[in-house]
Amino acid sequence: MEREQADRIICKYCHSAAVVKFGKYKNVQRYWCKSCQRKLKADDALFHMKKSLRCVSSALSLYYNGMSIANIGSYLQGEYGYHPSKSVVYEWIDKYTTMAIEHFKNYKPQVGDSWILDETILSTNGRKIYFGDIIDIRTRFLLVSGPLLHHTSEDLQKLVESAFKRARKAPKVIVINELSSRPDGIELNFGAATEHSQSLPFIFRENTALVELFRGGLKERIKVIRGFKDFDTLSEFAEGFAVFYNFFKPHEALGGRTPADVARITYKARNWADVSRISI
Repeated sequence: MEREQADRIICKYCHSAAVVKFGKYKNVQRYWCKSCQRKLKADDALFHMKKSLRCVSSALSLYYNGMSIANIGSYLQGEYGYHPSKSVVYEWIDKYTTMAIEHFKNYKPQVGDSWILDETILSTNGRKIYFGDIIDIRTRFLLVSGPLLHHTSEDLQKLVESAFKRARKAPKVIVINELSSRPDGIELNFGAATEHSQSLPFIFRENTALVELFRGGLKERIKVIRGFKDFDTLSEFAEGFAVFYNFFKPHEALGGRTPADVARITYKARNWADVSRISI
């Protein structure tokens, strides 16, 4: 098949102008990028995708901002004239969350020496779930976030160990709130070199305020968490939310920057649409 040079078509994957026509499918013109060697269409939908990137990325952004699946469908109907089924929205979320987690997992944040460990009790489907988060105070970077299966010292140890692996360093101080427990779990990871600071309000006022500020910044996820029945699915959501929180969501307290920006991470994927263009 003879390929003609396409007019004013830029590759949506690598932004190269080396794009040629590549036949038609169901009367829709297809193109071929000589630079990245991928097929594309002359719209903002990826090849083999029926809906535009804006539609899909809007669904993911709304989801991680706390909107229900049903309301997401209604929003997309009004904005794009398309009302996807709940199963379709879940497929988008599952696919691109997995891609985002894989893409961002090896980025190393340059965090500070003081972290906050917060344990929160959440209610989902009539049962209590203990949720653990570790955040760097200086950058607000969420190092690790997820449910604690048994709420034991071993669970806490795994949580702190995951934060250590992500930061590739040990903090000098871990601040815990007065209801948080078990510094022995931290001891097993970092030893006596790490100070355990009990953040009673009259001793560590500033750090306690940061714990509350951090919780406030995560309030939108609670609406989503309440609908989960499966522990593994909840864990994946927590990882996906950490990507959204660290890399996509500008923080007012950080001057409109993301925690990843403050942690000096150089990255190109700035939203869910960018993630969908990634070739893992």
